[in-house]
Amino acid sequence: MNVCMLTYSFYESDTRILQYTSALIERGDSVDVVSLRRDGAPAFEVHDGVRVFHVQKRSVNERGKFGYLRRILVFLLRAFLFFSRPSNIRRYDVIHVHNVPDFLVFATLLPKMFGKKVILDIHDILPEFYASKFRLPADSVTVRMLKLCERLSTALADHVIIANDLWRERLIGRAVTPDKVTTIRNYPDPGFFATRQQRATRSGFLLMYPGSLNSHQGLDIAIRAFARLAPEMPELNFHIYGEGPALRELRALRDELGLGGRLEFFGFLPVKEIGNRMAQADLAVVPKRVSTGFGNEAASTKIMEFMSVGVPVVVSRTRIDSLEYGEAVVHFAEPENDAALAEAIRTLKNDAAYREQLVKNAFVYLDHHNWAKRKYDYLGIVDSLADHARQNSKREAHAQVQN
Repeated sequence: MNVCMLTYSFYESDTRILQYTSALIERGDSVDVVSLRRDGAPAFEVHDGVRVFHVQKRSVNERGKFGYLRRILVFLLRAFLFFSRPSNIRRYDVIHVHNVPDFLVFATLLPKMFGKKVILDIHDILPEFYASKFRLPADSVTVRMLKLCERLSTALADHVIIANDLWRERLIGRAVTPDKVTTIRNYPDPGFFATRQQRATRSGFLLMYPGSLNSHQGLDIAIRAFARLAPEMPELNFHIYGEGPALRELRALRDELGLGGRLEFFGFLPVKEIGNRMAQADLAVVPKRVSTGFGNEAASTKIMEFMSVGVPVVVSRTRIDSLEYGEAVVHFAEPENDAALAEAIRTLKNDAAYREQLVKNAFVYLDHHNWAKRKYDYLGIVDSLADHARQNSKREAHAQVQN
């Protein structure tokens, strides 16, 4: 079977897509990826058996909604041209499109016309994401247009995958029928995120956050919480990994609070490396905001990744994380309250037995919630769609012979 992934992201750091491609490659399928390119990366490479076409370079430095949209539209055009090549129109049985944005599915119009099947995978529900990113009211013209785009995009797709059950219900309410949409959460890959028996020998106590640096992630709240603790806990350090539009403001806040030397920013690391770094932490923090609808409902991949490497996690009590986790596996803190977050960090830092119990409970949770079980749901979707695509091809070939 031939499958192609289309994503406006860096494939080598997108754990969700890496799991899909690994599952397909493991069973012998042919997989291509059309994605973004980092500085210094080649336009084409083979990544663990996957052919990767980097069709556009991107720096994650967008400051406004129009600059963000312009880059995406250029990528859409490049992807459309890729799938319009005569060799690619009929090559793929299934094209798996990943948002953001939803309208990337329209790059597949020509293969779709020839009977090929399309999956739209909604990592982040776009109207809420865009409203949060650019601080737009829910009834703004832009958000209403994005909801229309969502309906059109899901209508074009043959099946929709979405990242959590809250968003599945939202999508059913405004865009799709229940039989057309499947929830597949973000699960950690045990090949990259596994507990380490031996941690690096070092002094002190390390707090860590890896991920996107956007306003809804609440890193400014975590930095202020760290500033509250720093004077009383000289052994406490904070490492932040990732990139995003909030980086400049976060660095300025660190300097304003006089935390240089104890709060360090590290850039992007590939998935194969970040898992090792995460395993060296003593405590993780996921300080998302709830004042934006998106932050309150977007599940953090990092929570289960830290669980997998044996690190306890302090989590903002968001709607989605309260639904997916219990008090026994993570420590919840009042969201958007740096004093409450500081107190949660203090509690865990001073109670090693409590941290260890959270880790043990998390491993039990992961025994029941993992990619090893759910990947067969995904492969079943692909197989079902591919069967239909092949039947369409046979009918087309038969019609040509008759003519």
